[in-house]
Amino acid sequence: MSNPRYYLLLMVLYLGIVAGVLALLYTPLKSAYMANWGFNLLILGALGIGIFLSFRRVLILGPEIKWIEIFRTGQSGLSIAARPLLLKPLAKHLEGLHRDRFSLSALSLRTVLEGIRGRLDESREISRYMIGLLVFLGLLGTFWGLLGTIGAVSNVVGGLDVGNRDFTLVFQTLRAGLQEPLKGMGTAFSSSLFGLGGSLILGFLDIQANHAQNRFFNEMEEWLSGVTQLVDDSDADAFESGFERQMGMLVHEMRKNNHAMVQLLESDLLKDASDRASNSTKVS
Repeated sequence: MSNPRYYLLLMVLYLGIVAGVLALLYTPLKSAYMANWGFNLLILGALGIGIFLSFRRVLILGPEIKWIEIFRTGQSGLSIAARPLLLKPLAKHLEGLHRDRFSLSALSLRTVLEGIRGRLDESREISRYMIGLLVFLGLLGTFWGLLGTIGAVSNVVGGLDVGNRDFTLVFQTLRAGLQEPLKGMGTAFSSSLFGLGGSLILGFLDIQANHAQNRFFNEMEEWLSGVTQLVDDSDADAFESGFERQMGMLVHEMRKNNHAMVQLLESDLLKDASDRASNSTKVS
């Protein structure tokens, strides 16, 4: 089976490019980060967790592939190899069987594949949640900053007093009062910047992790379909003979029931005839 190192290389290369861009934009990004360092720190923490989970989704495929290779080659290391996590349903079916002498029915194969697919989907749901969480945190910081901006603008407008006609003092007061609304705008837009940028990074990593897992699942499905005898001739003959036997027993039971119903109807008719004869005798 294919090694997932190719996808790991793409992910590391992409993160290297992102790190280079961030280094070039260090000064403006630092100013944007300090505008709302609390929310931005939370966003960067969620981004770090999402990156870790994306790499973990690819890294856990290594032991699974190794377990399959050991089983297919018949090496003795299978007995001491760690039990796989994603392939746990398959490991239960193949436990104690030789690589050249095992068979799965169509129902068993479908059950195994559905179990593995379910485990893969669980990890994907977590990655998608982290992407949505970054977008949510960015929007939350945006609304938080806008609320602060609206309150600051309201205070500035309420504090203006033009009754004394000293426009120089009024202008200085207005300029000083606008500092708070500008800080609120910086809080809003910096959170959106880091939240949407982090979701973009996690989106690419999630795509590569999905490709690695899909390739692993497809190759495993091809291997099972190629080396597993889904329906054996003897099993088909046994199924056919068993089916014919059951049908024969069913037909026999139906005939027996019909015969019992006929006898019951005949007995009822004879009883009615005898009752009528006795009644006519009494009348005469």
